Amino acid sequence: MVWTAGNVSARVPGADLLVIKPSGVRYHELTPDKMAVCDLDGNLVDGDVTPSSDTISHAYVYRHLPEVGGIVHTHSSYATAWACRREPIPPVISMVADEFGGEIPVGPLARVGDDSIGRGIVETLTGSRSKAVLMANHGVFTIGKDALNAVKAAAMCEEVAKTVHLAKALGDPVLLPQDYIDFMNDRYQNIYGQ
Repeated sequence: MVWTAGNVSARVPGADLLVIKPSGVRYHELTPDKMAVCDLDGNLVDGDVTPSSDTISHAYVYRHLPEVGGIVHTHSSYATAWACRREPIPPVISMVADEFGGEIPVGPLARVGDDSIGRGIVETLTGSRSKAVLMANHGVFTIGKDALNAVKAAAMCEEVAKTVHLAKALGDPVLLPQDYIDFMNDRYQNIYGQ
């Protein structure tokens, strides 16, 4: 993250609330008491900070995708470059298959400050296995079962964006076959790890 850019939020289990990074606060200055607690309409209910300018969009995602427990937004360099080209990241390496289950799609150009980004995230990711969306000319939004899972997806998205960029610089990368993508995604999501 550069300076104060981007944000992270988590759904509060068992409540219609979310906790989100406040606007304009640098990450190394974050403490629990500096986080903003909001309802699922984006209204501040606890804290004396201004919530992120993306709060209404995060709230929209939580209302419409109940399985989502965490959201991350970055302006990471390589993934944002793909978003500026409005080009999906193709499934040409196993890491894309593992984490995202296929290409990382591009969402629409959307305004900050209302639910436009949230609507774009939901519309783009509905029916997709991807945990990431490249919002056109803006940056990356990732979702996860919790905030840590969404942070992982953001880190993985940047890594594959960089690797696929390098592969394209060398020539035309070869797309993975769909049966391989399906196998690798199932294995990674359901078998791999502890």
